[in-house]
Amino acid sequence: MRQGSLFCVEQDTGWYAGVDEAGRGPLAGPVVAAAVVLHPDRPIDGANDSKKLTERQRERLFDRIRGEAHAYAIAEASVAEIDQLNILHASMLAMRRAVQELVDRGIVLDRVHVDGNRCPSPLPLLCHPIVGGDATDAAIACASILAKVTRDRLMCAHAETYPEYEFARHKGYPTPRHRALLVELGPSPIHRMSFAPVRQAMRRDGA
Repeated sequence: MRQGSLFCVEQDTGWYAGVDEAGRGPLAGPVVAAAVVLHPDRPIDGANDSKKLTERQRERLFDRIRGEAHAYAIAEASVAEIDQLNILHASMLAMRRAVQELVDRGIVLDRVHVDGNRCPSPLPLLCHPIVGGDATDAAIACASILAKVTRDRLMCAHAETYPEYEFARHKGYPTPRHRALLVELGPSPIHRMSFAPVRQAMRRDGA
């Protein structure tokens, strides 16, 4: 029995979910995960690791994937959950939620392919971790695009609430500009207080 699995299937029908996340590195905002089930004989041309695509390419593929995939689910773990669990476990939680949503909707799957070297646990399916899977597995690549675009859009929405932090510009990643704003303004309610640069800014801010 593989890591993260509760049972094994007797016969592989070819239906599986590719799973990936976006947002481990930022200092603010949730971590988002997606699970995508593609038709085995209907690939989505142009799908690739989201980091290798331009924003325009990701946006275009986001709509294609949602329209052409057999099924998909998108889930997240909140900033509070990141601070409580740590970012690794929060990422696993978001991925588990995405897979569970597919299962709860009655999507029949043989297995799950997860980008990285470990699977979220527990899962009600056989799970295969694939290092570099977002560049080699079509379903994982599509999941990386859904997760990335969804998270970027969430950060743009947060930018309307907290315009002074310029979240639409850096999406919460620790760019020099973001770090400078963090030092100048102190943390916002959507900053990850468990991350060292945010803790340091909070101390400087006198919180």
